[in-house]
Amino acid sequence: MKIPFYQVDAFTGRLFGGNPAGVCPLKKWLDNTIMQDIAAENNLSETAFFVSKDNHFEITWFTPLTEIDLCGHATLASAHVLFHHLNYEKEMIRFSTRYRGDVSVRKSNDLLMLDFPATDPESIQPVSILEQALGRKPVELYKTRDYLAIFPREEDIIGIKPDFNLLKELGAAGIIISAPGIKSDFVSRFFAPAFGIDEDPVTGSAHTTLIPYWSKRLRKDKLHAFQLSKRRGELFCEYLKDRVLIGGKSVTYLTGELVI
Repeated sequence: MKIPFYQVDAFTGRLFGGNPAGVCPLKKWLDNTIMQDIAAENNLSETAFFVSKDNHFEITWFTPLTEIDLCGHATLASAHVLFHHLNYEKEMIRFSTRYRGDVSVRKSNDLLMLDFPATDPESIQPVSILEQALGRKPVELYKTRDYLAIFPREEDIIGIKPDFNLLKELGAAGIIISAPGIKSDFVSRFFAPAFGIDEDPVTGSAHTTLIPYWSKRLRKDKLHAFQLSKRRGELFCEYLKDRVLIGGKSVTYLTGELVI
């Protein structure tokens, strides 16, 4: 069996930037074990799989270790493949997810805009193992699916060198660290060692939490953000109360096929 395969750098306008995602368009669903093996073999932070159904697409995502409930950059990459390689002609693509309902991607000039559910973070008390793992004490700490640790300055975010073994002990899907930006509204980094990803280059799903937080703090609905991994990503965001828009560019790196 041969499966079309694309690798796309998402949330960037340049090759070798942003977050690389694998994309596998399927005619019908494969067994989860096979999709997990493909994702492990690709060894990218996520590989997306989608199947056309009626007037939309069903989609899911796998890290090298597990299936996850929501992924921004691999959804952006999947839309990029549909628009630029598979001749999808409509302006908007609707994806049906296994665990989080429907999401969509729409063209907006040279950007692709994700429409995702918003996740408001809840303030929690300090967590000593988190502070130990990050080597710094955040000024605020929140929890959703992930931890969100807020720091005073962009330099704090750049300077953090996490102890990933300690972060695994937190039992959370991921750990977001964020601060006000120097040339943007806010900056962030994202760690998910429990999912086999020490640091994710650019994380769309983390911005479902970051956008509500920063929109309320800065009292503005439209936001510009950078994720400060080595590959660096740029995001154009909007808060719509129960939804968020997360926009970015994308670049194709590889086209080919998998022989399974």
